[in-house]
Amino acid sequence: MMQATILMALASSALAFGATAYDDQTSTIAIQATGQNAPDLAAAVAAAGRDEADVKLDTSRKPSETLAFMGLEAGDAVLDIFAGGGYYSELMGAAVGANGSVTAVNPPQFVSSDAAKAKWTGITTRQTGVSLVPSQLGDFTPEPDSYDFAMMHLIYHDLYWESERFKIPRMDPAAFLTKLYAGMKPGGIVAVIDHVGSAGDTRTVVEKTHRIDPATTKADFEKAGFVLEAESDMFANPGDDLEKNVFDPSVRGKTNRFAMKFRKPA
Repeated sequence: MMQATILMALASSALAFGATAYDDQTSTIAIQATGQNAPDLAAAVAAAGRDEADVKLDTSRKPSETLAFMGLEAGDAVLDIFAGGGYYSELMGAAVGANGSVTAVNPPQFVSSDAAKAKWTGITTRQTGVSLVPSQLGDFTPEPDSYDFAMMHLIYHDLYWESERFKIPRMDPAAFLTKLYAGMKPGGIVAVIDHVGSAGDTRTVVEKTHRIDPATTKADFEKAGFVLEAESDMFANPGDDLEKNVFDPSVRGKTNRFAMKFRKPA
């Protein structure tokens, strides 16, 4: 039952964000959201036709604040890694506009159902700059210097996860980040949001809880050559029990989460 729940949640990308504490960052976000290439994030969120379940997530996920903090710009070429049900793919597709694009990568087993196909058809019809690429994450190799912005929303820990039942092979996070670094343009941004996990053996922690230690995430990205440009506690929840699996009903949608903005040096 737990594994079936995990599959459904990953496929739909329907996890809700936890409690927020971001008032002290309002001015920073406002500054980052302004400028010549600032996207109209409010219009992207308000765009007609979005899936009702996705719209309900807006209050907890706060996509406008998140994308402003991370530095998404109009015209960006975007990579949405393990895009799930396309929540962020659709929003980013609207935000980057006609001069931008979004490549959404999903393991094929998560987009093979009729429901998933129907949802993605709707997204790519409404946002013609969005394209879905079925690929196992470990197999995906972006073209060099291709992307301005990459989103890893609640999925970085999955690079340490493996599951025979769900056809998730063992992956090498370092090799993945090496390819991602090569695929980002100089100055490109990688946005990482994930569940805070305990210190310890990362694969063991991920298998037990679907969380990851923020220190591990920082170290992995910095070893790959990325620079940590900014962090946000907008999704912090100090009362979260880090030993509980994120799909446990008592913490689901309320986990403590970190948000990190990495950049490939120009």
